[in-house]
Amino acid sequence: MATLVGGIAVSHTPTIGFALDAHKQNDPAWAPIFETFEPVKRWLREQKPDVIVYVYNDHVTSFFFDHYSAFALGIGDEYGVADEGGGARDLPAIKGNAQLARHIGMSLSADEFDMSFFQDKPLDHGFFSPISALIDRDEQGWPTRVVPLQVGVLQFPIPTARRCYRIGQALRRAIESYPEDIRVVVMSTGGLSHQVHGERAGFNNTPWDHQFMDALTNDPEALAQMTHAEFAELGGLEGAEVIMWLIMRGALAGNVKKVHSGYYLPSMTGIGTLVLENTAAPLPGAAHERHRAHMAQQLVGAEKLSGTYPFDLAASVKAYRLNKYLHAMIDEAHRRAFLEDPERSFEAAGLTDEEKDLVRRRDWRGLIHYGVIFFMLEKLGAVVGVSNLHIYAAMRGETLEAFLQTRKTKAMYSVAGNTQKTESWSSEPAER
Repeated sequence: MATLVGGIAVSHTPTIGFALDAHKQNDPAWAPIFETFEPVKRWLREQKPDVIVYVYNDHVTSFFFDHYSAFALGIGDEYGVADEGGGARDLPAIKGNAQLARHIGMSLSADEFDMSFFQDKPLDHGFFSPISALIDRDEQGWPTRVVPLQVGVLQFPIPTARRCYRIGQALRRAIESYPEDIRVVVMSTGGLSHQVHGERAGFNNTPWDHQFMDALTNDPEALAQMTHAEFAELGGLEGAEVIMWLIMRGALAGNVKKVHSGYYLPSMTGIGTLVLENTAAPLPGAAHERHRAHMAQQLVGAEKLSGTYPFDLAASVKAYRLNKYLHAMIDEAHRRAFLEDPERSFEAAGLTDEEKDLVRRRDWRGLIHYGVIFFMLEKLGAVVGVSNLHIYAAMRGETLEAFLQTRKTKAMYSVAGNTQKTESWSSEPAER
């Protein structure tokens, strides 16, 4: 079983990354940042976590308000460095652990947290600012993998402090029930006290910062009862993002061992560091088996439905590249490039030989088996002039005529905006 070693809380201000990149480690104004980080670095070197479950908030870099979620879990294989406006920092991408991420996603959903999931999104200073100062890397890259959990704390309504604490408790169940023998650390970021907008910009409250870190260690339940307005009054509106620290704390045992606590206020944000070791005794194996059964409950029996393939997180990761390519058919330039020179279009998208072949042959059933979701097929069909009915027939291995005999009407349709293309639909599909 996975071992939840402990938790780290750390601020994620851009100050940290700037000071590191500008080689300010020995500058008197900046050195205290790195001094308070050093015990955290040492602890991570000693513990050697295989994976860090990293709780952070994006700063409207990779996530925008066209779709803003409360909890978004990264399930991909790799995460690059985001460009926040002035060019990306010169850091290598960090590998994800997609298998653990899928397990966590299934577990949190089974525990009735309404999750969203992301891939192919770079991480901004909410991740790379503290990580770059806490973990040594070499020519091979980073020595650990990451499962990022992005919390939407910028557009109200946002999750309550209580909800954050509870998802942390659910995160513990997810990690401890993971069957692989790996070492996991939960790291939460954000805060401490600061406000960066309005006439209150520059607000700090050092006594509250210390009180908060002490309560997080010894009395997290009290913090979970607080409102966003109370956090904002004491720590600034942006400082209210410290509710994410409760996710880390909820993932640990009721009693923890404090290994390190540090604090420094160089400019706009109180920079805090906190390391807590987990003291929980391992649960008996049967408890984890019951939890995994709980995770799988909603799809028990689906495997008996012949010709039925739920589009799950594993399929989403496996076929992400091909689904993304087919989804791009909603863009006119991409459609034109595909129709004019499909092979060049395939190469530009980096499709594998198997993926290219599936699209070339319009192997509708094979695409489903590969992990493509049906709604990408109807987009491809609309582009190449194949109706939905042709695709349905191909799924069943039937002729269009035979399939239509099973319908109340003989209506032909697709999602194509130009209905004049329907005149080119033949009575038989040219491909499978």
